[in-house]
Amino acid sequence: MSLSLVRTSRREALKRFLEEDIGQGDVTTLSIVPPDQKAIGHFMAKAPLVLAGIEPVIEALTILDEGLTVETWHRDGDTLREGDRAASIRGHARALLTGERVATNLLQRLCGIATLTRQFVEAVRGTQAKILDTRKTTPGLRVFEKYAVTVGGGINHRFGLDDAILIKDNHIRLAGGISAAITTARQHESRSHRFEVEVTTLEELQEALQYDLDAILLDNMNPDTVRQAVACVRAHERGNKIVVEASGGMTLDTVRAFAEAGVDWISIGALTHAAPAVDMSFKIYPA
Repeated sequence: MSLSLVRTSRREALKRFLEEDIGQGDVTTLSIVPPDQKAIGHFMAKAPLVLAGIEPVIEALTILDEGLTVETWHRDGDTLREGDRAASIRGHARALLTGERVATNLLQRLCGIATLTRQFVEAVRGTQAKILDTRKTTPGLRVFEKYAVTVGGGINHRFGLDDAILIKDNHIRLAGGISAAITTARQHESRSHRFEVEVTTLEELQEALQYDLDAILLDNMNPDTVRQAVACVRAHERGNKIVVEASGGMTLDTVRAFAEAGVDWISIGALTHAAPAVDMSFKIYPA
């Protein structure tokens, strides 16, 4: 997805998030706060975290008040300690109050993903392995969640189904086997797409290596089997040109063993589907 499309998609999503929360109007704020009252809000870390999402969060608040002024104390990717201030925003009090929950919820979610991703990246430091995300994202939040992964030091795998050919177990069963799936896909796909096949055993790997592939996904193998699989791929005549990816059940305790087995990529669904939101606050004061 191009940068312009990402920005458009992001802004439209932020508008939907706000509309979902505001409904017909923030009746509490409208009944208490005068329309001309000004305020300042501070985004504060309430736990150690990797900051991610401060720009889209500010953009969300700007949708409610185009005249906001912002002072950023930290950038996305910075490590914050408990009590650190991420940004301060001045503007109409009604806008800050009305956008508070959407902004804080999104920021906590994205910081949680970036923080977990950073932990995995640090766990494999010194190896050749790169940490990748998957398509296991929250519907409607993919553009934000995949951004948070990159902030944490990870790499985006496919953004969507149109990015690459990835033949997985369900495709293989429906096609009648690995060879049938690859042969059929080759008849229809464009060589402009990366071509990757998922295997679960060394026997399936040997079958897949009979074809011209860009990448092999080793799914739910243990580190010893992954090491054997990597050696098998590297011994192939095109072995050094094939990306070897491992996936399935990765944890912070086990991921380094897979990295040391020699894979190029380690894809981890938990980065986006299981990262806990971190604790942040948005305190608003008269200005």
